[in-house]
Amino acid sequence: MRLSEVSHPNQLHGLTTTQLEDIACQVRERHLQVVSTSGGHLGPGLGVVELTLALYQTLDLDVDKVVWDVGHQAYPHKLITGRYEQFHTLRQKDGVAGYLKRSESNFDHFGAGHASTSISAALGMAFARDRLGKDYKCVAVIGDGALTGGMALEAINHAGHLPSTPFLVVLNDNDMSISPPVGALSTYLNRMRHSAPVQFISDSVQESVKNLPFIGKEMPSEIKSLTGSVRRLAVPKVGAVFEELGFTYMGPIDGHDISQMVRTFQAAHRVGGPVLVHVATTKGKGYPYAEADQVGYHAQSAFDLTTGKSLPSKKPKPPSYSKVFGQTLVKLCEQDSKVVGITAAMATGTGLDLLQKAIPDQYIDVGIAEQHAVTLAAGMATQGLKPVVAIYSTFLQRAYDQLIHDVGIQNLPVTFVLDRAGIVGADGPTHQGQYDISYLRSVPNFTVMAPKDEAELQQMLVTCLEHNGPAALRIPRGPGEGVTLMEEGWDRIKIGRGELLEEGDDLLILAYGSMVAPALKTSSILRSSGIDATVINARFLRPLDQALIHPLARRIGKVVTMEEGTICGGFGAAVVESFSDQDLMVPTLRIGIPDKLVDHASPDQSKESLGLMPPQMSERIKERFGWSNPNSLFVKNSTSESIEK
Repeated sequence: MRLSEVSHPNQLHGLTTTQLEDIACQVRERHLQVVSTSGGHLGPGLGVVELTLALYQTLDLDVDKVVWDVGHQAYPHKLITGRYEQFHTLRQKDGVAGYLKRSESNFDHFGAGHASTSISAALGMAFARDRLGKDYKCVAVIGDGALTGGMALEAINHAGHLPSTPFLVVLNDNDMSISPPVGALSTYLNRMRHSAPVQFISDSVQESVKNLPFIGKEMPSEIKSLTGSVRRLAVPKVGAVFEELGFTYMGPIDGHDISQMVRTFQAAHRVGGPVLVHVATTKGKGYPYAEADQVGYHAQSAFDLTTGKSLPSKKPKPPSYSKVFGQTLVKLCEQDSKVVGITAAMATGTGLDLLQKAIPDQYIDVGIAEQHAVTLAAGMATQGLKPVVAIYSTFLQRAYDQLIHDVGIQNLPVTFVLDRAGIVGADGPTHQGQYDISYLRSVPNFTVMAPKDEAELQQMLVTCLEHNGPAALRIPRGPGEGVTLMEEGWDRIKIGRGELLEEGDDLLILAYGSMVAPALKTSSILRSSGIDATVINARFLRPLDQALIHPLARRIGKVVTMEEGTICGGFGAAVVESFSDQDLMVPTLRIGIPDKLVDHASPDQSKESLGLMPPQMSERIKERFGWSNPNSLFVKNSTSESIEK
């Protein structure tokens, strides 16, 4: 059978192990072809090819439910569920999503882009099944890195309390998250990976006991208890932990041995209660470069399949905001031993890998545990340390209560650096950093800011560390503006002080963070139509520089706000609210992300679809304020007021 002929996973039922292994080779080949061309997640999917095929041999995907944690490990799932022909559009506009998406396929039973959600979701499906009197299997596939998340452990705790609920958790243990996993649980799992497979001896013990004289087929409860105890003696330490939590533990088994996995999954389905199957896999399996560098090949931009090297950029780019942040933090840590960098399993993405290499004693990775990261930092701050928590904007959403309860209310000096803030592109709705402006505005005692470029980022990081209270600093994905950087000696910025960049009498543009450069380009376009704008780099969301903004708004009388975030409760809303509080009635156009989900596409494609490119914004401004009439001529009178003839 050819992979291109597979439109339904049930078509693979009944194939021999040899035939399934041939399909596995085809899945890897297609996976590598597409990701090497368009970019995407590589290592996670390559590692679960055999696991996917073996699991689906034991399921009917028309009725049974499978929840893949995170979803970037589910590329093989997509290739055997009717998306082979469209797979070349992976992560492209209007193409196949990089994560599971319920609206994309009936086989995507639950969508997710954040880790540690699968067990809860699949358990919810199992509960609904039993409640409604239906009959289907529910499976959660979770990686060992995601198992470090508190939500996954909460779900395991709950599932173990439901001994009569048939429910399967497949632990895909590749000894990796994006970076190597951390913590005691990871150490336990690693120990188990190197132990002999568990022999499920309870059945054989039970059969032996039944043959004893005077016992017969019905065993006394005392003997049943004894067989359970004997079984636990055969289960390695971590397996015993799962058993004590109410799961039947099976494993570890070879995650690249299809026949062994099929037999184990079939046995797991027969248990009748919560089961955890521990599957040991190799991240990047089948592609030597990905196996050798499991961090670097977790996700890749377009690369040469033969050499494994990324394709060179068409033109050199300035260093990324993440890299500038990481380099600056290393310098600040060298100067002050009280500064500590904290990440939640995203060292490379946030630039903290530079600190890890340079000063490991001032670096902490807590695993996929954002809530813990925030409260850990709060505890540090109470004792005089200066924690810097670097987490993606989209992931910090998971710790909102901790921001309020543990940091904000207690007014603790913790610095938060929100990477990937704004439009992030191909990862789609689950990863867009569009909500942090809104969700940070209301957190008590927080100072919230965003730099116009990478040099201002350096100044703001110093400002945060010298501020005696919680502070949040948002930075966008990708390269900076290419401005000159200082290696040290950065000046702090006065809290709540904006920056006047251009002066004009027709329009006031207030831009926040990454929208400052587009605002200047928009101003230039407007100037060619005879409209002169004053442009302000707001710098601070909280507190706003009302002393600068309000007099200009009152004098000019037309205001535009620009932000790379949702306009619902965002920067523009803060400006309008400040006007209202002062009874300042000024026509204001808010430009930002409308109240909608932003699907996967390139960042520029997303911004164009949202009307956030400078030519589009200039047209929106002219239309909003009555300057769009092509027959109009804008001239200046003696008092420098804009008039229309």
